[in-house]
Amino acid sequence: MKKDGHIHTQFCPHGTTDSIEQYVEKAIHSGFSEISFTEHAPLPTNFSDPTPDKDSGMNPKLLQAYIETLSEIKSTYADKIKINVGLEIDYIIGYETETRAFLDTVGPLLDDAILSVHFLKWEDEYCCIDFSKEVFLDFARKVGSVQEVYNLYYETVEKSIHANLGRYKPKRIGHPTLIHKFQLAHGEKIDDTTRIKEVLTLMKEKRFELDLNSAGLSKKDCKEPYPPLPLIHYAKSIELPMIFGSDAHSVNDLHQHYEVLFSK
Repeated sequence: MKKDGHIHTQFCPHGTTDSIEQYVEKAIHSGFSEISFTEHAPLPTNFSDPTPDKDSGMNPKLLQAYIETLSEIKSTYADKIKINVGLEIDYIIGYETETRAFLDTVGPLLDDAILSVHFLKWEDEYCCIDFSKEVFLDFARKVGSVQEVYNLYYETVEKSIHANLGRYKPKRIGHPTLIHKFQLAHGEKIDDTTRIKEVLTLMKEKRFELDLNSAGLSKKDCKEPYPPLPLIHYAKSIELPMIFGSDAHSVNDLHQHYEVLFSK
C-alpha cells in the first residue's frame, strides 16, 4: 500500500496555487491508496513569525475553510483513495500552552497530524532555521558555530517529543534532520550520527512515528532525505514506524523520490 503522509496545499501562504483536486488525481494516477494533507497550522497568535513575509503558517481565518474543503474532497473521492485531513504543527519552545490549546480545539477535526521543528530559540530570539542559507549562517554566527546550531536543533526536537501537548498531540515527528537542509552551503563536516540515533531511539521509546521525508533530496544544499539513508536503515533496525512524506508544496513535488527511498 502506497501512502504519502506529508502534503501541502494552496492554503499554505508560501506554497502553490495548484488545486487539492490536482494533488488527489495525481495520487490516484500514481497508484497511491492513501494521502494526508498536512498544511502548516496557524502559528500561536502571540508568536512573532521571524520570516520576512511572516508566512510560515496558515492564516487562522482560513483554517475552517481548509478543513471543510478537505472534508468535502475526502467524501468525493472516498471510493478511489483514502484522504486524511491533517495539519503540520510547529513545536515552538515557550509556546507549549498555546499549542496545546490549539490542538484541543482542532484535534477532534483531524485524521492525521505531524509535529515539526522549524523555529529555534537562542536567548530571546527565534530563527526559522530552514528559511534560507543566509538566515542559517547568520544564526550560526550568533549561536557560536554550525555545530552548536545542530545541537540546539536536536535538543529542540527531543523537547518536542517530551512536551505535554495534550491528548491530540501529533504522533509523527516531521523531518527530524531538517537541520541538514543547508549542509552543502556551510560546508562543514558535522558528525551527528549518534545524536540522530538518540532522537530516533527516543521516538521509538515514546511511540512516535517517523516522517520519512524525501524533500531534502530536491534541495540543492542538502541532496539527501530527512533522515539520510543510513539513519533510515537504523530506524528500520529498531522497528521505528515510518510513513513516507514528500512534503510537497506543489503538484510537481508530490510523491517526489518515493521510488528512491523504497528501493533501498
